[in-house]
Amino acid sequence: MPSLLENLNPEQLAAVTLPDQSALILAGAGSGKTRVLTTRIAWLIQTGNVSPNGVLAVTFTNKAAKEMLTRISAMLPINTRGMWVGTFHGLCNRLLRAHYRDAGLPQLFQILDSQDQHAAVKRVLKALNVDEDRFQAREAQYFINAEKEEGRRAKDVETTDEITRRLAEIYAAYDEQCQREGVVDFAELLLRTYELLSKNEVLREHYRGRFRHILVDEFQDTNRLQYRWLKLLAGPKNIVFAVGDDDQSIYRFRGAHVGNMAEFERDFRVENVIRLEQNYRSHGHILAAANALIAHNRKRLGKNLWTSSGHGEPVRVYEARSDGYEASWLTEEVQSLRRDGLRLADIAVLYRSNAQSRIIEHALFSNGMPYRVYGGLRFFERMEIKHALAYLRLAANADDDGAFLRVVNFPARGVGARTLEQLQDAAKAAGTSLCKAAAGLSGKSGAAVAAFVRLVESLKAETRGLRLPEAVEVMLERSGLVAHYKSERDGADRVENLNELVNAAAAFVSEEEEHDLPAFLAHAALESGENQAAEGADALQLMTVHSAKGLEFAAVFITGLEEGLFPHEQSVLEDDGLEEERRLMYVAITRARARLYLSFAQTRMLHGQTRYNVASRFLDELPVGAVKRLTPRMGREKLNEAAWAPAPTKTHGAKAPGHGFRIGQSVLHPKFGQGVIVNAEGSGADARLQINFGKQGMKWLALEYAKLTAA
Repeated sequence: MPSLLENLNPEQLAAVTLPDQSALILAGAGSGKTRVLTTRIAWLIQTGNVSPNGVLAVTFTNKAAKEMLTRISAMLPINTRGMWVGTFHGLCNRLLRAHYRDAGLPQLFQILDSQDQHAAVKRVLKALNVDEDRFQAREAQYFINAEKEEGRRAKDVETTDEITRRLAEIYAAYDEQCQREGVVDFAELLLRTYELLSKNEVLREHYRGRFRHILVDEFQDTNRLQYRWLKLLAGPKNIVFAVGDDDQSIYRFRGAHVGNMAEFERDFRVENVIRLEQNYRSHGHILAAANALIAHNRKRLGKNLWTSSGHGEPVRVYEARSDGYEASWLTEEVQSLRRDGLRLADIAVLYRSNAQSRIIEHALFSNGMPYRVYGGLRFFERMEIKHALAYLRLAANADDDGAFLRVVNFPARGVGARTLEQLQDAAKAAGTSLCKAAAGLSGKSGAAVAAFVRLVESLKAETRGLRLPEAVEVMLERSGLVAHYKSERDGADRVENLNELVNAAAAFVSEEEEHDLPAFLAHAALESGENQAAEGADALQLMTVHSAKGLEFAAVFITGLEEGLFPHEQSVLEDDGLEEERRLMYVAITRARARLYLSFAQTRMLHGQTRYNVASRFLDELPVGAVKRLTPRMGREKLNEAAWAPAPTKTHGAKAPGHGFRIGQSVLHPKFGQGVIVNAEGSGADARLQINFGKQGMKWLALEYAKLTAA
């Protein structure tokens, strides 16, 4: 017991050894939350509170789930392979596989990833003769997923207008198509499981009895349906140990609902709220900056990070004339850090928008500095892998229309768009799959489709009984994919990826309990959202702030800190938008261990236009004592208070000082439209404002003639 609990700080110890009551652990960045979660599980098992099979632990990535299991194995002499530790989607997949009949699914149901789902929605739109200019597949896909994440089926959608009514019809047709083909999307995994447990009391009580202790990681990232799923599974007696940080809730665009944390306190009558505030990652000045910034958010549960490792170096702020100068400075500073002995892989460049990376990449390339854009195309999302998985899906289930359409003419075998249209019409009329409808086609094109169907049947026969890696090898050879890419001029990398798929199958067999093809296909679909493993070469890491969540680096550069970019211009128009942008900045700051650089540019090229910028308000929210400016403030001359023109006080969602305009304020002009005040000169009757009107360019306007109102 002492070995489990030694070296825990008082708050961590209190969390790990909590009595049998639901609890909320507010775990700040770098406060050791993973250690607390895994030690809590080990402590519950070692003290006899629960058996390994009586624990349910939910994470948000497969990587985090594997890390938890590895740590538990190191703490206790137990076999963790059968434990229910995984992502929401992974655990739902496991439950539905065990109870597929009760869930109304075929035994070998397949999982659609985002791209497969998009293709499936496009087929629905075509079958319904929907005008794709009015109802785009991507928008319909977003609508379907959003409704599912709210726990609503098509019949439950509130159709208050014609557009919503039509989208609900598309949703209903999509559900029917998925049911017919025996496939489910990611949102369906959770919704189908929730419905199963809601309607089947025997099953619900079985799992409530089994999983007395439920632990949830990254609780701030749960959406409404995930929270309802947890409430349903927990019931009135089970114990939920929720770990999260409301200050790091940055995935609202994915449906995350930060309000779940406050609701959890009320719904579960939480008496134990423990704050993990001691940070083991960053130096004091970095934490002071993070604390001061996030304190401006009103809707938070509240905590204050601290460290015993000293103040460290101040946060450095650099103001550049342009984005080009910013990129050049960044490159020089990275080279200096490298000369001082810091590895490039331990340095990260963060940006709010992907569009910002181009000029940084150009500067790095020009200076011969190796870099890697983190979070690039995932292995299971690469085109050649998607093709290979489609062949495997057909070998498992020939009625999978999405897989059929992806590879029926790849490699090319003379099946054109007209043939596919005829085939789809025949399948629709007969109420069957494309594979079954193929027998009704005639002529040359019909013969080509028939040959493909025979190939699918032979693949199924030849891979039956083989070990999974051998089955993948047979598929690669018989499908013609390897031969096709070998014949291409630039196909060598794609062939290497296909060969790597065999390695992935072999690794799956050695690591997982289930070794069959459907399980591997489910694994591939679930893994498609995971980031690639870091490459071996020492390289500078470039990424968006969203991609940086969960990572840490010795030195971090946060670039483009300008109004309209970070915080993003859309944030001021959305409820809670600015607070989420501030949480995003908080996440960015707390990625740094020892050095933190913040930079912004007076001008920036975005979408082919020069953008004139004002420094981000976030820079003004940092404590002066923790910041060191690398360039003198290129401040603009403020107008005298008497010169301010009367105007509404609302600007960027915050009150302007005094009763007038200020630099950085969005304004409207009757002739030039909306703009942003970027400069000011003079005073009294001679005062003038310089305003960036975007496409209308920069304008100097005398106050008495400006006729401006706050935007």
